Amino acid sequence: MASTESTGGAETSPRRRHLSPIRWAFPIVVVTLLASLLGVMYLDYVVDPEQNLHDFPIALVNQDVGDDLKNGDQVQHVNFGDQVSEGLQKAVPSDKIDLRVLGINEAQLQMQSAQVYGTIIIPSDFSKRLGILGVGSVVPGDITKPVLTLQTNPRTGAFATAVVQKFGEQALTQVNTQVGQQLTDTVKKQLAPPPGAPPTELSAATRLVLAQPLNIVVDQFRPLPGGSGEGLTAFFYSLLLLLIGMVGAMIIHQLIDSALGFLPTEWGPWYVHYPRASISRLKTLLIKWSAVTVMACAVSGAYLLIAKILGMPLDKPLLLFLYGAFVIIAVGFTCTAVLAAVGTSGLIINIIVFIILGLPSSGGTIPIEATPKYFGWLAKFEPMHQVFLGTRSILYFNGNGQAGLTRGLWMAVLGLAIGVVLGLFITRFYDRKGLERKPVNTDAGTGKHAKPADA
Repeated sequence: MASTESTGGAETSPRRRHLSPIRWAFPIVVVTLLASLLGVMYLDYVVDPEQNLHDFPIALVNQDVGDDLKNGDQVQHVNFGDQVSEGLQKAVPSDKIDLRVLGINEAQLQMQSAQVYGTIIIPSDFSKRLGILGVGSVVPGDITKPVLTLQTNPRTGAFATAVVQKFGEQALTQVNTQVGQQLTDTVKKQLAPPPGAPPTELSAATRLVLAQPLNIVVDQFRPLPGGSGEGLTAFFYSLLLLLIGMVGAMIIHQLIDSALGFLPTEWGPWYVHYPRASISRLKTLLIKWSAVTVMACAVSGAYLLIAKILGMPLDKPLLLFLYGAFVIIAVGFTCTAVLAAVGTSGLIINIIVFIILGLPSSGGTIPIEATPKYFGWLAKFEPMHQVFLGTRSILYFNGNGQAGLTRGLWMAVLGLAIGVVLGLFITRFYDRKGLERKPVNTDAGTGKHAKPADA
């Protein structure tokens, strides 16, 4: 074999190239940029949800039929429910709250399908009870305050429920004060003495009753069963499906490439590099997809068993198993297709698409309507949001398609189709062009093919 000189610059030149600042700086710059993007997405997502609130859907149901009240010698038909409804629509900031005036049946359907986060209900006897309260406040006898019900939808998440409760506390307290002022004025007019008679004063107790005449009741619509983590189990289950789809695909990619001799295998101090197998890129990808499919079924079953052991309520275990396996397959196929297309840098692409952009736009912990508006744009296509909608529908909404399962399934089909088409097209293209996966012997730092050494 030809010898290599150890003097002069022959030894030091390659070392200097390997230790050059550019080679050290590149990975640091890449990680810093990824970390910065991660910081912007996650901190902007959580810093001020109330300030970011927009188009937050809440239903308003007015069932009040009104009542006939005597005003001196005249009988006047009044509907305090209409007044309250109109007052709420004017008072609620339309840029933050999407107040939907619905019938009771439609409101319940939208609550059952997670289309609204809460409902304000004005009962049918609202005006009648308010009129009785006005008379009863100055006449001896038992009376009850009219009821306004604020229904929360705990299956949409704890933060959404907190927003509904805070909105109800602010808006309905304001309504209570306004109705109280109106009712106080009405009672004073009814008690107005004839000309020349001394004025009739309301007692302190009467004024207190009339000032806050409404009984505001906060109620849960279909409370979550125990073991639901206050509505967070759907998010974390979705996160598990997405993570294992991405991480599992990258592990399978690495280990199969090692077994086929395309990458070295290292276990602690042991280093093995198997001979490179004579196999096309397409066949290699198909092997990886087969492994992803088997892994998806095994992991989805394992997750289901773990959830059962931990006491999670599972109304539709078979549907959850099938959906979980399908999601893992869709994510895994797409991730391996990206790695087959662009190589090692596919790791960065997968992390950006599935983790950095995906988690904040999922809507799993903070509703999309309480995040900056560009998260809503991301949620239209980001995988994590689609997976969360489907999982939440199965766990909390009895597999209701309108609650997100239909969208979750179709978007998974779309993601799988994109991964399959990308993977098949790019690997066949590389194979036809003769771009085999084999090392090229080059001179260090020159990029030129080295000549064989003299024997």
